[in-house]
Amino acid sequence: MKEVGIRELKNRLSEYVRQVREGEVVMVTDRGEVVAELRPPAASTELLQSYPGLADLVRRGVVRLPAEPHRPGLYPRQRPVAPAGTAARLLDEEREERR
Repeated sequence: MKEVGIRELKNRLSEYVRQVREGEVVMVTDRGEVVAELRPPAASTELLQSYPGLADLVRRGVVRLPAEPHRPGLYPRQRPVAPAGTAARLLDEEREERR
């Protein structure tokens, strides 16, 4: 954890943002008193532990997780447009054609 004064932060903001992106926590001080913290955004640790690829995308800033969890029933469930097994059958047919 680092401490930095407001003036120093203002003058070298890009450098401190890079450090935060790498996981560092920066405490911002005003006349020696901590007034703010710069840290990576908090994300659902359970979700990110289950999907390490997603966690990497969040860390790199490629995707952003929702602020609120999904509410079941928010969207109506859609009926399948093709019978079960259709995708597997089509893939098998295509693979046979390539041989």
